Amino acid sequence: MNPNKKRNPVLLVHGWLDTRAKFDKMAGYLRNLGWEVHSFDLVPNLGNIELEKLADQVADYVARTIARDRLFDLIGFSMGGIVSRYYLQRLGGIDRVQRFIAISSPHQGTLTGYTLNLPGIAQMRPKSALLEDLNRDAAMLERLNFTSIWTPFDAIILPANSCQMPVGREIKVNVLVHAWMVSDDRVLRAVAEELEAPVKEA
Repeated sequence: MNPNKKRNPVLLVHGWLDTRAKFDKMAGYLRNLGWEVHSFDLVPNLGNIELEKLADQVADYVARTIARDRLFDLIGFSMGGIVSRYYLQRLGGIDRVQRFIAISSPHQGTLTGYTLNLPGIAQMRPKSALLEDLNRDAAMLERLNFTSIWTPFDAIILPANSCQMPVGREIKVNVLVHAWMVSDDRVLRAVAEELEAPVKEA
C-alpha cells in the first residue's frame, strides 16, 4: 500500500436487516490504511420497500456528503450490492464512481427471495423484473473497475454462483458464512487491493 497515494473516499452500503455497524471492521481496516470511509443506515431495510427507494437514499447521501466534483468508490454487501447497482445504472452514479465492489450480492437472484413476500425481497428472486432490467445493460459496469467477491459456501445467496457476473473481475474466497464476508481478513485484503488498483481510462 502506498500511504502517499491520493485515494477516493469509499462509501459502504449494507445489506438486508443490517446497519452500517455491519461494516465496523472493514471501515476501521480501511481507515487505518488511509481511506476516508462513509456509511449510513438504509431505512427501512426489512424488505418492505422497493430497492429503488433504497437506491434513492444512496443518491441523497452522496449529494449531501461527497462534494459534487469528487469521485468516490462504492462497496455494496449482499442486498446493498443490488441497491448500489441501481444507483450506478439508473440514478447516474456511474458518472461519480470509479471502483465498485459487490460482496456476496445476488446479481442473478437468490432462492431465499421466496422466503418472504415483501417487495424488496421479491426483487432479489431469480429473473425478477428489477434484476432482469439491471442485467440487460450490465455491460455499462465495464466503464468502472467492477469486482464481484463471493464465496461458494454461501447459504443465503442460493445458488452461491448467483453472485457471478459476465462483466468485471471476480474474486472467490472460501468463507464459510455469508455474514462473515465483510469481516474475513482475506476479503478485507482483497477489498483494499481492488481499491488500490489503477482505474480504467475514460
